[in-house]
Amino acid sequence: MKIHAASVVLMAAVLAGCTAPRFEPPAPLPVRSALPPQPDDAFVSIESALLDAHGAGTSGFELLDRNEDGLRWRLALLDSARHSIDAQYYLWYGDASGLLMVRRLLDAADRGVKVRLLLDDINALLRDAGTIKLRDQGIALLESHPNIEIRLFNPWSRRGLAGRADEALRDMKRLNQRMHHKQLIVDNRAAIIGGRNIGDEYLGLSDKFNFHDLDVLGVGPVARMASAVFDTFWNSDWVMPASAIVAEVTAAAAERAGADMMARLTTEESLQGFALEPQDWTREIEALARRLHAGTGELLTDVPAAGGIAHEMRQAINALASSAQRELLIVNAYIIPVDETIERMRDLGSRGVRIRILTNSLASHDVPAVNSHYKQRRLDILAAGAELYEVRPDAAIQALVSDTPPVRARFMGLHSKAMVIDGERAYIGSMNFDPRSAAINTEMGVAIESAGLADELARLIERDMEPANSWQLRLNDAGKVIWVSDEETLERQPARSWWQRVQDAFFMLFPKDLY
Repeated sequence: MKIHAASVVLMAAVLAGCTAPRFEPPAPLPVRSALPPQPDDAFVSIESALLDAHGAGTSGFELLDRNEDGLRWRLALLDSARHSIDAQYYLWYGDASGLLMVRRLLDAADRGVKVRLLLDDINALLRDAGTIKLRDQGIALLESHPNIEIRLFNPWSRRGLAGRADEALRDMKRLNQRMHHKQLIVDNRAAIIGGRNIGDEYLGLSDKFNFHDLDVLGVGPVARMASAVFDTFWNSDWVMPASAIVAEVTAAAAERAGADMMARLTTEESLQGFALEPQDWTREIEALARRLHAGTGELLTDVPAAGGIAHEMRQAINALASSAQRELLIVNAYIIPVDETIERMRDLGSRGVRIRILTNSLASHDVPAVNSHYKQRRLDILAAGAELYEVRPDAAIQALVSDTPPVRARFMGLHSKAMVIDGERAYIGSMNFDPRSAAINTEMGVAIESAGLADELARLIERDMEPANSWQLRLNDAGKVIWVSDEETLERQPARSWWQRVQDAFFMLFPKDLY
């Protein structure tokens, strides 16, 4: 899900009142680094075996293709943590999955685990996905635990709805800069990195719609690389401690909130497949060790810099794509290609590189505004020699990858961001191929040298491109785009409703650089 500057501006124009104070960075905070890995953590034997078998610098990787696995392995890491948990997220909703993970964080903190939570302040810990009601009280409740520390990226200085809207209008350039990172690191030994935020639609628990998304679980040196990224943001001038922003809560209020959370979790029908109490994951971790793909990882990230953000991801992704010699497979939920990207496709095609791209159709989109600008480049993409596929909202794989039992959503959308280069290298991360990701938001991902992992990811992308799951875009005899699946051939872009088509037309009026 993407948050748009246009929406904030329109809201601010309606609600603007008194003048908002300008954001003032806090006094310098003490520099803190991730705790070093300890010899007694739950994943130490896996790293030791990788070192013995493959040498120094080797990590083990597992793709998390199914939303159910995305939630289950996050819970496994939280339950297995013995020393530290570092979590960095753009969105963390206060819905069923978000509260379940909050419960596990609290359980870990009760065991003595040191927890650092770094959240973008755009809508951290909302009551429900899709609302804009702030949950400062929830943040304060977590912060009240002696083993939990929370920092907020680029926070609003005014906390109420009207105050936020007014401040957004008056300081839009700063407030438009958001932290789009998504990573969870446990004991500086295991990490989950990728595209999933913490919320029901990202983890298969929404009955309205669920995303098809992708993460990678890494064990070994890749976790220390992820920790270095976390520390860079944690210690930057872009963050404030939550304690400096939100009001303290009483012990009685914290106790009531804990009881309310458990009452809600016990009535959530979507959580039937998940225990509410922490579990022993020893057997699952032992099985994981036998499945991991050995390889080396490189963390790619934008970084806080003096007076702003150094946007390094665009160049890193372009270099990866341009290195292809035979084949380039791309899956990305939000694509608005610039001329430079089209030229790169032509150049790769002229060198004999086969390019296949999977993205959202209007019918599977949660953000029609992106489609409004992407659709104008479909012909250019095809003319550059790339094969183009768009996800179906009724994809046959929905029950397998998108919905987490017992949930069955109305439709499936795409949220993955990944590449496979020459069947040997893989990239999984948070970055969309649009102007916002390239030049406004902060992004991160991991490039992995592992033929085994790359082969598995390629097979998953090819599965998603099958005609039961996606439309292939082709040109008819008149040179017009058509959509071909195993059931039909369409001459008009597919949509779920007439309202989607209205939105698609309306957002063409706005600059593409907003998205």
